[in-house]
Amino acid sequence: MKHIILGIAGIMMIGLIIGLIYYQNTIKTASLPQNPTAQNAQEQETVQEQPLHAAHTIDYSLDNDELNITFDRGESWTKVPIELENVFDGEYNGNKQELIDNSYILTESRVAFLYSDGVNWESKKIILTYSVDQGKTWEDTVVAEPFPAIRFRKVDFINDEFGYVIISGDRTMSQELSIVFLTHDGGKTWEETNNSGATRLISDGGFIDENTGFLSFGTINPQEPDVYVTQDTGDSWQQAAFHIPTKYEEIFVNAEIPVKEDDHLAVLVNQGPNGDYRGGEVKGKFVSNDNGETWDFSREVEPNETEE
Repeated sequence: MKHIILGIAGIMMIGLIIGLIYYQNTIKTASLPQNPTAQNAQEQETVQEQPLHAAHTIDYSLDNDELNITFDRGESWTKVPIELENVFDGEYNGNKQELIDNSYILTESRVAFLYSDGVNWESKKIILTYSVDQGKTWEDTVVAEPFPAIRFRKVDFINDEFGYVIISGDRTMSQELSIVFLTHDGGKTWEETNNSGATRLISDGGFIDENTGFLSFGTINPQEPDVYVTQDTGDSWQQAAFHIPTKYEEIFVNAEIPVKEDDHLAVLVNQGPNGDYRGGEVKGKFVSNDNGETWDFSREVEPNETEE
């Protein structure tokens, strides 16, 4: 009888142990995803459903050898009536994975693309294709013809009517032709300004109002800022004077485009392609109180610093 009781007790003990183990495994199973693979797939699908250009309301695409634009973060696209190869035509072609900087405008009120079209020097034209109704209709306007293989190109508007195009070409070694064109009717027609007389390679240019514009030269081993300014809408140009402290001579050598700042103008001057002062990214800030004719050093500007 004693052996029977001990046997029954042993069986009950084993049953309790098995039940406890089963209960713990049930809790662990309930705490895990029922189908981890399915959950991961759902998360990936959610990510993939986000628009390709979600960071930009207005953007462009070069997929499928077409230039398309969107105004709704990629929900819908409008084809731009330009042969894609033309936007990269010229002496400088960019990387062809994205549009060349400053060769286009993308805003709610205006989209525009500056490019070269033609098979040889005699037939090449510089054309601006633009739309002011978000791609519903397009206009083509000839900025210059004929024009040699284009290198530098820039287009911008400072208001609905006044805009500028700056282009360069016909480069020989470190010399080239650079020309400024202006429009006073929103891009329908373009007029060439008088030439600045400078023949160095242009690095940047632009207008800050309808009268005042700047051209910055020197892309190959610049030694000092080389800037030309007009205060009469391009009828005349004169070389601006930069007063550079001895400490920064041959350091701050390439001027960017000035901006209006309070009651004066300000410009950042970078170190050019070979600068190594403090890592090569620090710039010098210069200010002008005579609308760009002379510039005085203000201070150093750190990389990515936001101007007040």
